[in-house]
Amino acid sequence: MEFLKKYNHPKNIRFESFKFALLEANKRNLKTIVETGCARGKIKFIFFSKINWKDGMSTMIFTDYAKFVNGKLTSCDIEKKNIKNAKKFVENNKKFVEFVTDDSVKFLSSFNKNIDFLYLDSLDGQFKEASDHQLKEIKVAQSKLHKKSLVLLDDKGSKTNLSIDFMLENNFKIINETKEQVLLGYE
Repeated sequence: MEFLKKYNHPKNIRFESFKFALLEANKRNLKTIVETGCARGKIKFIFFSKINWKDGMSTMIFTDYAKFVNGKLTSCDIEKKNIKNAKKFVENNKKFVEFVTDDSVKFLSSFNKNIDFLYLDSLDGQFKEASDHQLKEIKVAQSKLHKKSLVLLDDKGSKTNLSIDFMLENNFKIINETKEQVLLGYE
């Protein structure tokens, strides 16, 4: 998984967590990836958007992984401008990703495939409703997960407490934990 090296940047504080999660996903032969909240980038000089290393760059990493395993990423974001930016960032991997502009809970409710790898990062942790929102996401997605599925929760502490408690009560185990993220699975 040589592609991971290009994401090992000093400002990418989530790199080690993503690396661990994708190495584990590869061991489990996981190919259907779903993320809520895409890589937004940041605006530079009013019209130009550029990669924001502090965001973690999930969409780019996941499309590179999908290409590596011949899988598919479905990325959902409620903001059209975020989807537009993410599409620019993954232009070389566009056949490995589908973008959906929608509320993440509504999207996950209607998603009609099993999910191998789920990344929940749709509402930033500084919003007071973020914990409740992430809990709603995992509750509607749970029926689409299977014994080998992995779930990566972002913004540990600011929005993950309700989700982690729910998942632990429903036979998930914490596989890896960093300051920013928590990876859970059934095994």
